Amino acid sequence: MTVPHATKWTGPGDIAASVRKLWDSGAILRARIEGVAIFPHELRLRQPGVADMGHAFEAVRDWIGALSSAERDGRNPGYELVWRDINHRQLGRNRIPVAAIIPSEHDALRMIGRAADARRFEQLAGMTLERFPVLRPWLGRQALTVLAHEHAWERVLAVLGWFTVHPRSGLYLRQLDIEGVDTKFIESYRSLFAELLDIVMPPETLRQDANGIRQFESRYGLLAKPALIRFRILDPEHAIGGLSDLTVPVAQFAALDIRTQWVFITENEINALAFPAVRGGMVVFGGGYGIERLAQVRWLADKDVLYWGDIDTHGFAILDRLRSWVPHARSLLMDSQTLFAHRQLWGKENPAARFTGELDRLDEEERQLFLELRENVHAAHLRMEQERIPYHSVVEAIDAALRRQR
Repeated sequence: MTVPHATKWTGPGDIAASVRKLWDSGAILRARIEGVAIFPHELRLRQPGVADMGHAFEAVRDWIGALSSAERDGRNPGYELVWRDINHRQLGRNRIPVAAIIPSEHDALRMIGRAADARRFEQLAGMTLERFPVLRPWLGRQALTVLAHEHAWERVLAVLGWFTVHPRSGLYLRQLDIEGVDTKFIESYRSLFAELLDIVMPPETLRQDANGIRQFESRYGLLAKPALIRFRILDPEHAIGGLSDLTVPVAQFAALDIRTQWVFITENEINALAFPAVRGGMVVFGGGYGIERLAQVRWLADKDVLYWGDIDTHGFAILDRLRSWVPHARSLLMDSQTLFAHRQLWGKENPAARFTGELDRLDEEERQLFLELRENVHAAHLRMEQERIPYHSVVEAIDAALRRQR
């Protein structure tokens, strides 16, 4: 006879699954670290009702038999059943299990085959706490993380030890001399090290304004690969040692002693490479929001600076940001006349990534066009990328900008 509800009654597999959830949540190992007791652990059983006892007695008896056969005994760890007596009008007095109790951690671990993992964690936790007692709360929260990295854990501790002895070393990652540890190992575990170093390192040794994996080196006192700026000299008279296309660290660019008057900043690499010759001019590859790198270039204050970006919400956002340290910067080819003269070249900005904030450093004409773009006045998510503008129009706009300034 098929019993519709029989599969909903708690079976031995469900009891094991309940213990497995305790393991997967980290509760069993966390209890070890925190010294708290979570065993005995009781699980209330989903059980047959009175009607089932009358209509499906054989199925109920089989269910009880399955639970009883897997019950803990002197040789096999597991659970103990809790019984209660019920009186049935037709069947009389019967005993039925209502709960399963897992008496100890030993029983729980043997039930789900995790005894060896628990022993290994005990070793790793002991090794960790011996060197870094401050990590005890973290171990409680992240016990399974430790097990996931068990084969690398001794090297993880070696790296933590090196940093605590050499805070703010001023070395490149490649220069760290830690036995058994190479650069690739630290790079592959950056997220984990960021968590742990924030705990084991004294706060005064951390650079608090550097956050995230991208600023790992800065936060923990290492040298980072320097940010670079690429630029082209547009006037042969100002070439540097005969070179006109250079890529240098930001600090060197900021220290550059160059006599050019005009500094053009453009986002598109091909536009920068194809930029026409300009007497007394240079063009800088902006790199989108990487334009922040120019913030330390003080000599821009003495140059005529023109920014050429896409006609879209982010193009104006980058222009606005540039003006926070170069307030006199002017825009180039980012006006309504340029936009409507090339209507057939319009494209679409990613709707999910558009800039929708406020911009305070645009002039009146720029601000009006930005608002029209943001509010989809002329077309939905309108964008005109700078590389779409015909080259002759670019040359004419540059000549016009030079004439206006003179």
